Amino acid sequence: TPNAHGFAVDWWALGVIVFEMLAGYPPFYGEDPMETYRKILEQPAEFPAHFTKHARDIIRKMLQKDVSKRIGNLKNGVRDITSHAWFASVDWRATLKKKTTPPMRPRVRSADDTSNFDDYGDAPVTTRDAFELTPEEQELFVDM
Repeated sequence: TPNAHGFAVDWWALGVIVFEMLAGYPPFYGEDPMETYRKILEQPAEFPAHFTKHARDIIRKMLQKDVSKRIGNLKNGVRDITSHAWFASVDWRATLKKKTTPPMRPRVRSADDTSNFDDYGDAPVTTRDAFELTPEEQELFVDM
């Protein structure tokens, strides 16, 4: 389709996810959406000191703003990613065959068990555009 995004967007998203999983926060953050967008467009990600050189390298290459230079989107495609030193311990064939053991398997007691997630309890919801639902709109969520 004319508006479809290519794989380059997926590699960017993977870079964001890897960064956030290692750092605990996103690579680009602003006080409002426009500041975040500006940082995405104009600034490189700043890496915490604990990131390894291989983590920094692959994330930097995934967050390359020029799509024509972004890892995964080059001549060797996904092989540039799967052969990167950061993934050296991954057995891709075994992974594709679902033969690998995850490094951590969370214990889940039931389908709605949330014990593996942080508890924010009664933390206030802070949105800039808070609004009230009408009774009819609220009714749409009764069975959820």
